[in-house]
Amino acid sequence: MMDDAIKPTRKPPRKVTPAYLQRAAMAYLERYASSAENLRRVLKRKVDKRCRLRGEEPAEFYEAIDEVVEKSLRSGLVDDTRYAEARVATLRRRGGSARAIRAKLSLKGIDRATIATALEGEEGDEEQAARALARRRKLGPYRPGERAPYRDKDLAALARAGFSFDIARRIVDGEREDNAG
Repeated sequence: MMDDAIKPTRKPPRKVTPAYLQRAAMAYLERYASSAENLRRVLKRKVDKRCRLRGEEPAEFYEAIDEVVEKSLRSGLVDDTRYAEARVATLRRRGGSARAIRAKLSLKGIDRATIATALEGEEGDEEQAARALARRRKLGPYRPGERAPYRDKDLAALARAGFSFDIARRIVDGEREDNAG
């Protein structure tokens, strides 16, 4: 029987180095598309955790994080404009409103001008996005059975998703479009 007082102690993680930060950034970017600010946050969390386990002060490594992010930007691995355009296209297909997309991209650290530029080409797609959401969530004309008793709930669901009342009303009161995609 093993005594509780004799527990093997874990070795502290290795010291944070610029090479470690570069490897961590590359590993993250291999798996996920990212904005510069989001990559900065990811690396900061890694540094904070590692420094907490080592009993070190993380602030001294923040400059190295900035250097890794700048290097990623210069090499083209991170491009906020390209990231924003790709996210807008994906979120539109899934039924995202312009308002919801702005909020999500802002959370990822994309500036307002870049978001506006990415949404610019997509403005005419607000109604298509609302229809995609209605189809996915079975709202309005996509609701099986009688839809009249659920009209207000369906309008509210589209409004919470960030669509204007006019667009929500057109979708909920409109006819089903099965060929739209």
